[in-house]
Amino acid sequence: MKLDVLVFASHPDDAELGCGGTIASLTKSGKKVGIIDLTKGEMGSRGTELTRAKEAKKANEVMGVSFRVNLDLGDSLLPNTRENQIKIIEQVRKTRPHICIAGAPFDRHPDHGKGTSLVLDALFYSGLKKIPTSDEAGTPQEPWRPSHILHYIQDRPFDPDFVYDISEHWETKKQAILAFNTQFNVEEPGNEPETYISSENYFKQLEARARYFGHLAGFTHGEAFKYYLSPTPLRSMNVFFEHAPKR
Repeated sequence: MKLDVLVFASHPDDAELGCGGTIASLTKSGKKVGIIDLTKGEMGSRGTELTRAKEAKKANEVMGVSFRVNLDLGDSLLPNTRENQIKIIEQVRKTRPHICIAGAPFDRHPDHGKGTSLVLDALFYSGLKKIPTSDEAGTPQEPWRPSHILHYIQDRPFDPDFVYDISEHWETKKQAILAFNTQFNVEEPGNEPETYISSENYFKQLEARARYFGHLAGFTHGEAFKYYLSPTPLRSMNVFFEHAPKR
């Protein structure tokens, strides 16, 4: 599958939290969007890797995502090794995305920054022809780098370069996040502990942030992004597709 956009997440649910509305908007408009989760989220205080996998599948259906891979690189570990870089490079060369969206370069959860650093290195090395990789059939892969690389905001905000309008897709983003029902808006904690993200207050601040960034750009709800790599400064993600290769 050749993708227009490939989103990277350190844990299942990071993509939904950071840019779920954008993903839903792009798939609705016919763009091909995929997600690569670097870990299974197995170290989370609530749920298990099996429940997280089921929740991610449900979130895919909500957002219209048909390609999602979990690389299982070790929650709370995520070492930036050549072995892990190769696993990412193989997926990038397989899907040949025009745009890649990575997590925050620094955040409250150490895995977010570590995962982003690993992804950025792998995206660069993916363009080097002397790093060989093969697909599932053993066929050598061609080098590939995305034309644009962006960061989405995670727990700690940063000053964005542009805001994407998700006003018509906020409810879809909300439902994609709530698909992870072991993690968010938990009414009955049961035998598992309450966490930083499990309360209703956490979910309320997510909407407050979407409304805040939307307000800055003249929208009802928005998701904010920062450039890591882009040939020219652009103010709308739609512009990224004007000269994109045909899929």
